[in-house]
Amino acid sequence: MSTPAPRPSVLFVCVHNAGRSQMAAAWLTHLAGGRIEVRSAGSAPADSVNPAAVAAMAEVGIDISAEAPKVLTTGAVRSSDVVITMGCGDTCPVFPGKRYLDWKLDDPAGQGIDAVRPIRDEIETRVRALVDELLPS
Repeated sequence: MSTPAPRPSVLFVCVHNAGRSQMAAAWLTHLAGGRIEVRSAGSAPADSVNPAAVAAMAEVGIDISAEAPKVLTTGAVRSSDVVITMGCGDTCPVFPGKRYLDWKLDDPAGQGIDAVRPIRDEIETRVRALVDELLPS
């Protein structure tokens, strides 16, 4: 019997870990069905997840209301295969051998749900492509 391959791990990072990275982590958790380890963090975490992000995800049947922003640690980066940054600039530590992607997305902070929906949908598109890449069928 062959040993199953370890699950790939992905870390989503933005400044506040309250909008983009939370939505991305929720999409990846939802779409990968446990086949990818998912983390999210922020370089300067907010006190709570953006209510418009929570509402936008609820519209597509994904509940992130219990999530809380987490602080970015070097350990989280070190233990991830893919690190996806979303506007955290130079605050994300860089380690050799890690794959880094920078997703340019509008920041939903302070935006109403009408502005957050297209961000949510763009994140879904990117996460679906990432799942297809990390979990070839």
